[in-house]
Amino acid sequence: MADRTPPAAGPVTSADAAPDAGPGPRPAGRGGIGTGPGRLLLWLYGIFTVAALSRSVVQISTKFHHAPLAYVLSAVAGVIYAVILAALVRGGEAARRVALVCCSAELLGVLAVGTWTVVDRSAFPDATVWSYYGAGYILLPVVMPVTGLLWLRRGAAGA
Repeated sequence: MADRTPPAAGPVTSADAAPDAGPGPRPAGRGGIGTGPGRLLLWLYGIFTVAALSRSVVQISTKFHHAPLAYVLSAVAGVIYAVILAALVRGGEAARRVALVCCSAELLGVLAVGTWTVVDRSAFPDATVWSYYGAGYILLPVVMPVTGLLWLRRGAAGA
């Protein structure tokens, strides 16, 4: 009669893990929200985080009196971009929800500021990231949140 005792439980090693398992938890059956086509969103949000925050820091510190609303709105855009970037990098369900809320806020901001700049050109003596729906950035500020929302919804549907 063969001994049928299970092997002793020990620490899980990398050899025991799935060969393609990366760092951090991932939902079963699909990649993280920052993988595949989501990687392009990671790059875009990274670039826009640096661009919007650095531009607004320089503008706020050197000529805040000229167009305070425009410069503060650019800083707000940069912070929203940074939060979306962090959520995409982190992955997981909670991060996906944070990214959904921030992409929605970003889209509302782009639409509100874009419409405001079209209706009242004198409201902003200097442009923001979201002025004229992001025309100064080849309309990416209006395309990114729409793409992000679609990507994040696809991730929710696949769960």
